[in-house]
Amino acid sequence: MMRSYLLLLFCVTCWGSNFVFGSMLVHEFPPLLLSAFRLTATSLFLLGYAWSTKRLQRLSRRDYLLLVPLGFIGTLVNQAAFFTGLQTVSATTASLVLSLAPITTALLAALFLKETFTLRMAAGSVLAIAGIFLVVGQSGGLALSRGLVYIGIAMLTFAASIIMMRRLTERIEPFIATVYSTVIGSGMVIPAALIKEPLQGSSSHLWAWALLIVTAIVMQGICGLVWNTQLRRVGAGKASVFLNLQPFVAMIVGFAFLGTPVTAVQLAGSVLIVGGVILATLKKKAKAPAPMAPGVPTA
Repeated sequence: MMRSYLLLLFCVTCWGSNFVFGSMLVHEFPPLLLSAFRLTATSLFLLGYAWSTKRLQRLSRRDYLLLVPLGFIGTLVNQAAFFTGLQTVSATTASLVLSLAPITTALLAALFLKETFTLRMAAGSVLAIAGIFLVVGQSGGLALSRGLVYIGIAMLTFAASIIMMRRLTERIEPFIATVYSTVIGSGMVIPAALIKEPLQGSSSHLWAWALLIVTAIVMQGICGLVWNTQLRRVGAGKASVFLNLQPFVAMIVGFAFLGTPVTAVQLAGSVLIVGGVILATLKKKAKAPAPMAPGVPTA
C-alpha cells in the first residue's frame, strides 16, 4: 500500500508542477487550443506505447458505453467549463472551488461504488481544505456568479470522471482504459478548439512547443497511466485525497522557477494540507487477535 501512496504522490507532484508550467504556456497558446495540442501529444504517446508493447485490444460495446461519456464529461465538458469560467473568475477563486474535488469524489465513491467514507477520511479532508484556503490566500466569501457556476461544473465533471474511470477499470486493464479514454476525449476537444480559437494564435517559440510536448507526455501520459493503475488498488476516495497536495506543490515549484514569494500563512496552510492527507490515508494498526479457546473452529 505504501508503494501505491508513493506513486500517487509522484503523480500529484507532477500535476502540481503543471500549474506553473501551464501558466507559462498559457501566454504562448490560446487556452483551449493548448489543451487540444497537449491531448494530441498525449494520445500519440499512449498509442505509440500501446502499439510497441502490443497491448491494444478490442473492446466491447458495453465498454464504450462508459468510454464515450467519460471522454465527453471528463475531457470536453471539463475543459470547456474550466476555461469559460476562468474568463470571469479569478484563478484563486477557481482553485478554491476545484479543491472541493477530493471530498466530492469520496462522496460519489461512497454513493456509486459503495466505498467506505470514514470519519478519519472526512476529518483529513476538512483539515486539508482548511490548509488550501491558507495556501491560496483567499479572504472573504464566494459570490455566486455565472463564471463560478462554470468552475463548479468543472469540479463536478473532474470528480465524476474519477468515479467513471474507477468503474471502467473494474472491467478492463487501467492502461487500456487510459489509452482509449484519452484518445476519445482528444477527438472531442480538438474540433471544439479549432472552431473556437484560430491556429494563428499559437506560439512561434521552439521552447514553448518543447515544454508543451514534454509536459503532455509526463503530466498527462505517464502520470495518467500510473494514477489509473493505483486508483484500482487504493480506491477512488483515498486516491482523490492526494489531490489536496497540488496547491502546496504549485507553491514550492512556483517559488523555485518563478520566484513567487512564500508567506508564513502559506507555510501554515501547507502543514495542514500534508497533515490532512496523512490523517486521511494512514491506516490504524490492526489489533492482535485474542487467543482462541480450545476446540473453537476458525472462520
